[in-house]
Order: sequence, then structure tokens, then C-alpha cells
Amino acid sequence: MKVVLVAAVALIDRDGRVLLAQRPEGKSLAGLWEFPGGKVEPGETPEAALIRELEEELGIRTWNSCLAPLTFASHSYESFHLLMPLYACRKWEGVPIPQEGQSITWVNASNLRDYPMPPADIPLIPVLRDWI
Repeated sequence: MKVVLVAAVALIDRDGRVLLAQRPEGKSLAGLWEFPGGKVEPGETPEAALIRELEEELGIRTWNSCLAPLTFASHSYESFHLLMPLYACRKWEGVPIPQEGQSITWVNASNLRDYPMPPADIPLIPVLRDWI
């Protein structure tokens, strides 16, 4: 089974809320909420992928030093196995604005389970909730 490496980030604002993005129509798992991020390209580190993805998807900039590794997900989907490190980030430049037609929302950590998420993201919630 093919292993796909995807990096994700929990952007945490000053009020301790976490940013979730809704997968847009036309993508697999459309309508589900997830932590921002994306596939790690060949030759790219997970941190570099997040810096690139955050700029492309949300129009914000962050730096390696602001990405703290928190936990990871390992989940088998039907046609691939997902390995997804989750980073926490509390410092970035700019205001997150959806750049690819997705919806975003800030959520209190205690309410993350109220949002339908892909199966790989769900086990990340208790770790994140305990850490915040």
C-alpha cells in the first residue's frame, strides 16, 4: 500500500481557538473539516510543506521556528496509508483568508468534536485539546 505523507498544523490564536478548514467540493472527503496543510512534495520537509501550504491556502506566512511538532496520525484509507505529523503554531504573519474556495472557522478546542472530520484527523483531537 502506498504511504502518503501529509503535514498539518493547528493554528492557535490568542484566545486558544484552533483554525479548521472545510474541504471544498470536488476534493475527496468534501465538506469535512480538517487542520490546514497538505502533501509533502519530494525533497520537501514537512515544515517547508506547511509554510508553502499556509501561504497558498490561507495567505499567511510562518517560519520553521514557529512550528512545534505535537503528534501524528497514521491511518489506512482504501487506496493508501496516510502518515500525518501535526504541528502547533501560535505565530504567523497576516490574517488567514481562504485562497482556494474553502470555508474556515475558529473553534474552541473543547468543541472540535462538533465538526465532522476525516477519520485520520479525529485521533488528533484529544492530544490537541490536552495540550492547549
